[in-house]
Amino acid sequence: MIQHLRPAIVLMALFTLLTGVAYPLAITGLAAIVAPDAARGSLLTRDGIVVGSALIGQNFSAPRYFHPRPSATSAPDPADASKTVDAPYNAANSSGSNLGPLSRKLIERVKGDVDALRREGVSLIPADAVTTSASGLDPHVSPAAALMQVPRVAGERNLPQDRVRGLIEAHVEGPLFGILGEPRVNVLLLNMALDQVRSP
Repeated sequence: MIQHLRPAIVLMALFTLLTGVAYPLAITGLAAIVAPDAARGSLLTRDGIVVGSALIGQNFSAPRYFHPRPSATSAPDPADASKTVDAPYNAANSSGSNLGPLSRKLIERVKGDVDALRREGVSLIPADAVTTSASGLDPHVSPAAALMQVPRVAGERNLPQDRVRGLIEAHVEGPLFGILGEPRVNVLLLNMALDQVRSP
């Protein structure tokens, strides 16, 4: 029996070292050479302080900032660990809501978001302004979702709407390789640029 067990143990140890140690180290080293910024997490800094990653959305809720799409991430309920509570953009728990299209909770949440946008005066509401992504951490919104926020952001910052629109247009990222995906705007990068604009 030992003659059958020994090769199995040797192969398991070999493949553990190969696929669990050597391969990840090689890929990490290659990534650091080919795309060093992405390999370090695409971290964004302001005044030498890391403020986030271009790859993970943040929960901007102040009216003077552009808001991301809704997030369905959650966290353990502090009062009862067997339950969860909504925790938008919780990077420790990336997930969608898993609520079906007939879910009352989902319908009420989307209706509440639509009503809030209508109170702001928005008439055409892009789908990504009221729906969550599969990860709950999407750092991008569509250009239409960014443009619909211009009146609010411009008013809060006492800026001309044309200037805020121009900032959005300057931050529109095209499809990857010109064909993959849709045009999009990174909300964190846009808000960082917005903070650099001085009101007249």
